[in-house]
Parts: sequence; structure tokens; C-alpha cells
Amino acid sequence: MTAPHLLVPVPIPDRIAALIGACTPAHILQAEFDAECAAREVRRFRGPRLGIEDQADREEALADLARANKVLAAHHPRLVVRPGSAW
Repeated sequence: MTAPHLLVPVPIPDRIAALIGACTPAHILQAEFDAECAAREVRRFRGPRLGIEDQADREEALADLARANKVLAAHHPRLVVRPGSAW
């Protein structure tokens, strides 16, 4: 039995990714892209002392992530992106 946290992500060829993308609705692909970008932004604003502008940018990135995750979760709950996730 393999634990889910021990699984190693395996890169898939571009042709396979294109086939998967062709089967996925466009708004889901856009939400996935938006969620990844927002999660990257949230990770960028870490630390105990953030300025007021940085806090506002982090909150905006969190709102974008929540908005994109709402679309992804409606399609499939396991597509949700978390700020600290490696995927």
C-alpha cells in the first residue's frame, strides 16, 4: 500500500497534457492557471513583518486564489490549489 504523501510526481509528455487540456473545459483551465498564479503570489508575501501594501497584495492574492478554487472545487474537489502545496 502506497501512502499518498510518498507519491512522486511524474512529468507527462506535452502531447498527453494537450489531450488532457482538450478534454477539460476552458473555464476550468483558466481557473487552474489563475489558482497557480495566485498561490505563487501568496507564497511570495510571507514573513512576520509585511508592510501595509504587501499585506494588501497578499489579501488580494488570497481572494484570487479563493475565487479560482471555488470554480475548481465545483468541477472536482481534488483540483483545489493550496498556497503551500507542491503541486
